[in-house]
Amino acid sequence: MNLKQQPYGATGGGNYADLYTLTNNQGVTLSLTNYGGIITTLHTPDRKGQGGDIVLGYEKLEEYLARNPFFGCLVGRFGNRIAGGKFTLKGKEYRLAQNNGQNHLHGGTVGFDKVLWAAEPFTTPASVGVKLTYTSVDGEEGYPGNLAVTVVYTLTDTNEFQINYSATTDQSTILNLTNHTYFNLRGEGDILDHLMQINADSFTPVDNTLIPTGEIRPVAGTPLDFRTPTRIGKRIEQNDEQLAFGKGYDQNFVVQGTPGELRRAAVVRDPSSGRTLEVLTTQPGVQFYSGNVLPDLMGKGGQAYQRRSGFCLETQHFPDSPNQPTFPSVVLEPGEKYAETTVWKFGVE
Repeated sequence: MNLKQQPYGATGGGNYADLYTLTNNQGVTLSLTNYGGIITTLHTPDRKGQGGDIVLGYEKLEEYLARNPFFGCLVGRFGNRIAGGKFTLKGKEYRLAQNNGQNHLHGGTVGFDKVLWAAEPFTTPASVGVKLTYTSVDGEEGYPGNLAVTVVYTLTDTNEFQINYSATTDQSTILNLTNHTYFNLRGEGDILDHLMQINADSFTPVDNTLIPTGEIRPVAGTPLDFRTPTRIGKRIEQNDEQLAFGKGYDQNFVVQGTPGELRRAAVVRDPSSGRTLEVLTTQPGVQFYSGNVLPDLMGKGGQAYQRRSGFCLETQHFPDSPNQPTFPSVVLEPGEKYAETTVWKFGVE
């Protein structure tokens, strides 16, 4: 296994980011930068043994700085949406940036995707990785408490990429960390022929601003039933209110099993390349986003990224949880430790 570190460019204010490339013995190579914790490339072999890059992104740091629709990045303090950009905690109302219409999205104007993380590369006999740390100060983006965050990225020799999130706070706060990588297992074109399977019997329906209504609704009989492998494009254009609100799939699914335990959330297969992706998580939910509002961009290798060029599986607590008392709690107290794990397993068939 191999780990390489090299300069990646200036982020402004006299700060500079590095690029870390992790390689295992099975043909998997992953590159990431400590700016935003962004995963920039991820090469895995297809059924013929030929490697291909299966994530969307840019070649240069300047491109991420200029315009990034959350390609590959860490998201925090709160992934997904908070209604009206506000929440109440311990009787006090906190106001956040309204950067998604009237709502708060992915941590605000300068979320964890736009900060420089301290990085420590490491190697073990069976893995290579990078430990990222960042302290979000009290009041940053409107959130309370000084929050010490650690995210460990690990590539193993068994073709698993592990993301371990942990955090502590000195004041009551809320926290919901995730990763926003866009995948395309074919490496080009759209993702509509990918076979998606999500281990969820229910989802959290939303209103027309994509804020949960508070209901937990069964997927049975809806276009959101992915309990068996189904082409992403099979039902995406059906006349359905939830699909209309998101312009396709952009829903939080309630992962089967016990939150806190590592269990399968989803499996994706690309029939043309044979590549597979299995997602396991300790989180209670996973957001399946089919890239419905992905803007036309020029990405790596001169690729034109367009609508539905990639999909995301964002493991998470439910959207708007601070304002939804029946949802799993996202409150972190002093003396407690936030700890969540997500694993991506790469395969071929």
